[in-house]
Amino acid sequence: MQFVIVPGSELPIYRQIMRQVTDALSGGRLQPGDKLTSQRELAEQLVVSPLTVKKAYDELEREGLISTLRGRGTFVTAAAVATDPRQQRERLRPVVRQLLSRARLSGVTVEAVAKLLYEEEQQWNTERKRQS
Repeated sequence: MQFVIVPGSELPIYRQIMRQVTDALSGGRLQPGDKLTSQRELAEQLVVSPLTVKKAYDELEREGLISTLRGRGTFVTAAAVATDPRQQRERLRPVVRQLLSRARLSGVTVEAVAKLLYEEEQQWNTERKRQS
């Protein structure tokens, strides 16, 4: 998997790494059992601190998306692609709450947020087709 980091982004580097892993999972480019680049190698490739990569991997592991096996590497877990729709919705609940909170602070209506979600889904689908 190839990572691309934007140093000037408002999104911290560890979050950029996390987002790219979750995007690869949702797009099918990463599957359960796939091995990720080691933390040390990824830090060298991206020219970032190993602690930054460790933080990203730790967060992904806390979310149950990856698992590190000492001496063997870091792998995508089977739980990363949960099939239970209720479980999937519950995983999204904190993200949705945060989105709604930010929208309310910005004066954006729920309808506008829904429209934005639809637009982003369309763009995501277009990007995903290009990558295939």
